[in-house]
Amino acid sequence: MKVYYDRDANMGALSERRVAVVGYGSQGFAQANNLKDSGIDVVVGLRGDSPSRAKAELAGLRVLPVAQAAAEADLVMMLVPDEHAPDVYARHVAESMTPGKYLSFSHGFSIHYDFIRPPEDVSVLMVAPKGPGHLVRSEYARGAGVPCLLAVHQDPAGDARELGLAYAAAIGGGRAGVIETTFREETETDLFGEQAVLCGGLTALIKAGFETLTEAGYAPEMAYFECLHEMKLIVDLLYEGGISEMRYSISNTAQYGDMTRGPVVVNEETKRRMRALLAEIQSGAFAREWMRENRAGKPRFRDLERQSEDHPIEQVGRNLREMMPWLGGGGRLVDRAKN
Repeated sequence: MKVYYDRDANMGALSERRVAVVGYGSQGFAQANNLKDSGIDVVVGLRGDSPSRAKAELAGLRVLPVAQAAAEADLVMMLVPDEHAPDVYARHVAESMTPGKYLSFSHGFSIHYDFIRPPEDVSVLMVAPKGPGHLVRSEYARGAGVPCLLAVHQDPAGDARELGLAYAAAIGGGRAGVIETTFREETETDLFGEQAVLCGGLTALIKAGFETLTEAGYAPEMAYFECLHEMKLIVDLLYEGGISEMRYSISNTAQYGDMTRGPVVVNEETKRRMRALLAEIQSGAFAREWMRENRAGKPRFRDLERQSEDHPIEQVGRNLREMMPWLGGGGRLVDRAKN
């Protein structure tokens, strides 16, 4: 595994070029502002009626229609949602992908699954921060950074890696470390982590624990505290020092229950199901299903979203969080009015 740092980056490779950041969501907000503060010539490409336009302009960024931004830029960073990227590219970006241009992503989805097929004489690379955009921005602002992944898909000019490393350094990744990977590896591991562990696995486990306790007659408030609220303490310990440090910090009773009962819940059958999820990701079946869902207007997505919002754990949580004024303090990573 190759790891690069600021000292390895040739910032001259980027400083003489204009970057167009297409999209101003979590990553677009962070990367555009970090690039600007690093002295890079950056514009933001947005549709005319985008609600993000005012946020970007308030941050002092130049905002252009996507097609104009792409035409004027040397490097186009696509930071729109995966389900919209192929259409945005085809309608507004493809025409500007002329020889010598650079097309970049922060997730390999569209390239790996062939939803976007750039010309062979265009360099295609990926710079993927391993953290949400709000963390990418806050860490940069305090003089630190979030580790990034770097991958090259096409390199006709022979300098895509050099340019990608400079881009990673400009958004703060070189302060923490830039790890070289491939589009395939990043895409498939990212989707698997989201589905089986970080998002899907975690939220399903939390709700299953909550339901088990409430169905057994325990108070919903107690179930919420034990299955969701205290999750932050455990995750913070895991994040800081790994599994061993988390176990060092909890009681012996909790550690013994962890080591003996955890494998009862998550066992070989769970891993078998995880391998099935991974196979769907590797074959492209999940990607194709998600794109079909989007083309149909996301009916299943919206139905599942409503079901989740109506789950008792959400209702109980809203009431309990009103008892925790510190959660609404000024230190929140997400401020929807700004980012």
